[in-house]
Amino acid sequence: MAIERVKEYFKQYGMEERIKELSESSATVELAAQALHCEPERIAKSLSFMVNDKPILVICAGDVKVDNAKYKATFATKAKMLSADETQALIGHAVGGVCPFGINEGVTVYLDESLKRFSTVFPACGSANSAIELTIPEIEQYSGATEWVDVCKMRQ
Repeated sequence: MAIERVKEYFKQYGMEERIKELSESSATVELAAQALHCEPERIAKSLSFMVNDKPILVICAGDVKVDNAKYKATFATKAKMLSADETQALIGHAVGGVCPFGINEGVTVYLDESLKRFSTVFPACGSANSAIELTIPEIEQYSGATEWVDVCKMRQ
């Protein structure tokens, strides 16, 4: 199970106990916000794409969506999200539990500027009913992100 991979990942930092396993689904931003009793925008969603035949993750706030023009300017290609099957195979987590922790080798992680508005955010932990609360410096440290990007815009 992917959540076990994430627990193992956080164990090296002595943080596995911070993972919240929820009794209800947290597979969408709305469900996660309800389950965690927080604002939807504080859910750190992980979006998976293919760039130059390599999988990437963009971690962004729950209230934004990808801005195609910004994405193309940043990655020099059109935004092409992975399918659910591709996400499972290439990233290592199923849709609903995708996160930057305990992922497959060769996945590049980016953090979107939309997260910087918050002191803490809640990314998933490999399953559709898990999350962890992290500060922005912690998500920078533990996500393995290579850089901050600005590829999202507020939902209308």
